[in-house]
Amino acid sequence: MSRQLNLILTGPPGSGKGTQAKRLVERYGIPQISTGEILREAVKSGSEIGKRAKAIMDAGELVPDEVVIEIVRQRIARPDCKPGCVLDGFPRTQKQAVALDALLKEQGREPARVIALTVADDEIRRRILSRNEGRADDNEESVNKRLEVFRRDTAPVLAHYGKSVAKIDGVGSMDDITARIVAAIGASA
Repeated sequence: MSRQLNLILTGPPGSGKGTQAKRLVERYGIPQISTGEILREAVKSGSEIGKRAKAIMDAGELVPDEVVIEIVRQRIARPDCKPGCVLDGFPRTQKQAVALDALLKEQGREPARVIALTVADDEIRRRILSRNEGRADDNEESVNKRLEVFRRDTAPVLAHYGKSVAKIDGVGSMDDITARIVAAIGASA
């Protein structure tokens, strides 16, 4: 692949983002960048930004946009991201989306392509409540809250990217969903 592929993969909890991200990583040979993972990595490294993030997380607060943006900036500047990356969990706010656009441009990178997996709420509830991961937040009340937060936080991000968002039906076999995503990526190339 000669062009760089910077993907934002979004969708409600239980939509299959994690599974599809792994498939895209394998297919395109680009890393998956999970903000949760890179925050933990930054904390573990003891870097200045990691120390700031740790103090905030230890206080039970959400890490502010500026810190998350700086950590993402540092992560995508690494050599393994030269051909691109799959962003998982970022951007979560419009401010983060604007910052991502600026930092991709600043680093001379291709603009991000946005893939939004769409799955009806009833199907999301069925998937999450039937999975056997034993997570404490896999209950009806928590699922409803997570869906509400997703819609509230993600709507402005999707609005920011407007018509360039490829909405992909997230229901069907894993292979069918992957094929839809790959077709959308090819169509936007």
